[in-house]
Amino acid sequence: MKYDLDFNHRQSIRLNGYDYLTSGAYFITICTHDRECLFGDIVNETMGFNTVGDIARSHWQQLSQHHSNIIIDESVVMPNHLHGMIILESSMGSKKSISEIIRGFKTFSAKAINKERGLRGVPVWQRNYYDRIIRDELELDRVRQYIINNPRNWDADKNNQTQSSTHPDL
Repeated sequence: MKYDLDFNHRQSIRLNGYDYLTSGAYFITICTHDRECLFGDIVNETMGFNTVGDIARSHWQQLSQHHSNIIIDESVVMPNHLHGMIILESSMGSKKSISEIIRGFKTFSAKAINKERGLRGVPVWQRNYYDRIIRDELELDRVRQYIINNPRNWDADKNNQTQSSTHPDL
């Protein structure tokens, strides 16, 4: 495979100079590879999970069992992405950064999802993820509402590739 400078030297989308070991709340969005709708469908403004959607949701919800210094707050698995809030608490001793936690989630959930699909080594998740550092209680409440309302707003979601190309957010 030929070395691709653009592919191998992408610019980070993390906040420059920010220590992602810092205690606080983080809003995370992880999209599926090629934004493929893998996890189920939105029916009557409610997410209906298929088997691999249940696997993704279960792996996300179990993160706090593997990382004693995090709390999983609101989250939602959508047909082709996941929104979730992680609250990173301070702790003594070894602690993982948000990027290490997400990398582990993506690795282990992808293996379980591909096992269920009878596939091996097929990408499940996009290479990166989006994060937003939540700065105050007002923003925390806004993000929680956004996550809770995400299935209801699926028809207008930019990640909904079933939209026509005339949708204003595309």
